[in-house]
Amino acid sequence: MKHIYKIVFFFILAISIVACKEDDNLQPEGLWELSTSEIILPSENETIVLDAENSNELITFGWTEAVSSAGYGVFYSVVIVEAENPDYENPLIEITADNGGEDLSAFISYEDLDRALSLAGYDAGSEVNLIWGAVAQSLSKQTMVTGNLTVIRFETEIIPTQIFVSGNATEGGDNLSLATPLKRLDNSDGNPSNIYEVYTSLTAGNTFMFYSEQSLPAHNYGGADDVLVKNGEAITVSEDGQYKITVDLENNTYSLLKFDRWNVKGSPIIGGWGSDEPLEYIGGGVWQATMEFVETGGFLFRADVPGGDYWSYLMKRVVGTSNEVIMESQAGNQGLSYEDVPAEIKGTVIVTLDLSADAYTYSIEKDPNAVGPIETPETLFLFVNDVMTEELVKDGDTFSSVNYMALQTSDIVALNSMANGTGNSYTVSSNIGATDTPDSVKVSVNADLSEGDDNISVERDQAYLFSIDFENSKLSWSYYNIFLFHWDDLNGGWDSRNEFLMTYEHPFKFNVSENLIADYDMKFISPWDNDFGSDDAGALSGNLTNKGGSNIRNISTDGSYTVSIEITNDYTAGTYLFETN
Repeated sequence: MKHIYKIVFFFILAISIVACKEDDNLQPEGLWELSTSEIILPSENETIVLDAENSNELITFGWTEAVSSAGYGVFYSVVIVEAENPDYENPLIEITADNGGEDLSAFISYEDLDRALSLAGYDAGSEVNLIWGAVAQSLSKQTMVTGNLTVIRFETEIIPTQIFVSGNATEGGDNLSLATPLKRLDNSDGNPSNIYEVYTSLTAGNTFMFYSEQSLPAHNYGGADDVLVKNGEAITVSEDGQYKITVDLENNTYSLLKFDRWNVKGSPIIGGWGSDEPLEYIGGGVWQATMEFVETGGFLFRADVPGGDYWSYLMKRVVGTSNEVIMESQAGNQGLSYEDVPAEIKGTVIVTLDLSADAYTYSIEKDPNAVGPIETPETLFLFVNDVMTEELVKDGDTFSSVNYMALQTSDIVALNSMANGTGNSYTVSSNIGATDTPDSVKVSVNADLSEGDDNISVERDQAYLFSIDFENSKLSWSYYNIFLFHWDDLNGGWDSRNEFLMTYEHPFKFNVSENLIADYDMKFISPWDNDFGSDDAGALSGNLTNKGGSNIRNISTDGSYTVSIEITNDYTAGTYLFETN
């Protein structure tokens, strides 16, 4: 608990002045003496109660003159140390006497002394036993007289106006000068609050603490179980990853929210609101990714957290700003309103989300390394196994399929500007259906389009929708997975549902075998683009309508069932069948 809190203390200058004043023929070092001062005030064992309402009140330290027997100049300072463990080499406080160190007095305000004691680790309102010393310095000789003093700190603890996180679990390591700053949040009136937060990376098994400065002395805080403790134990996390850290200095709490990733969700990306594009963490509170914007329109940033609470952590644009973002759930507490982030460009873009303490901004810029445009043909036809299957619909420089196309791994796909296949051919280097996330709700991939007659292979049986953008030289394909939602509407309700992934079978069929419970409600859903309900809630087979129909409640006996559906190629309707195993 010994940090040096220097108000002013450098004797080098003072000694230099002395050297200029003295004659060149100084007496040898050991042939003269320096006397010791005597304390005048404060009186021995005096108790001083620091009053926050009079924080500028001064405490005066006074002493008698110390004399150099050779007549050399003497300079003075005051040091203050802990009475229980006095360390004069590293005092709590050093104060230079007035008049450049020549006067026989020195002063410190209530506020400065309270701050020094707070930084040394003493709690608000505590009684601190101190020793203070009047130090006399003449050239290299030094004498000191000491006295005892008791100080009672302010009743209210100092609350820092900035906070940093540091430790070997953090990105800056345990080098305090590299500590990561936290962002100070505003309250609903737009004034700074005592709540701070930071988005950063932490490593498991290592420790971190919070500091008021990036150097010592500083207030430091540890704790456990979300309780913030001044000078407390260092904090740890059990898993590596990115975290949102919140510190509330008003209520002495902290929280750690681990999240899996930030992603972009909305109209511009392939698949629209039914899909998402992940951002990669590049350090320093910044996430970034290159992606395809196939439409203009609004989007948001969403944090995916363990447990699937997907819609509680949404970052949107602050209304009235060009690129500032705010967590939707926090906007009201900070007196701000929000809106979807607008995207006004299409093509290959670099999206950056900067959540460092001095930012909370986003940027969208064209990828300078993106493939250039290809001349747009007047017509475009899709061939499967050398048979022209569909003429794609043109809209500007983009062609799209009207309905979903059921493809198998044995199929070969080609694109040509003429129905008879004698026009310009176009291809992509990757297979249709190749993805690292085959079980997502809506799987979408953008591939680089080029001129050429190389065949395009199919890697996965599925029903695909296509979009070919010649301006940005991209072919995008997408498909939906469908889930059987199964929940007890009376006990636990929707939030306790099962979501059983169904297996696709060519063409346009999905099935799943699961243990189902009697009187549970069910629907066939690709959240939230497809929502198939039944025309007869109690029937084991029947018709389905997308965005219509009722919940299915047709199981009267618990057991194992195979559930099958077949969907029309426009995904507007279908049929279903429940069979016992």
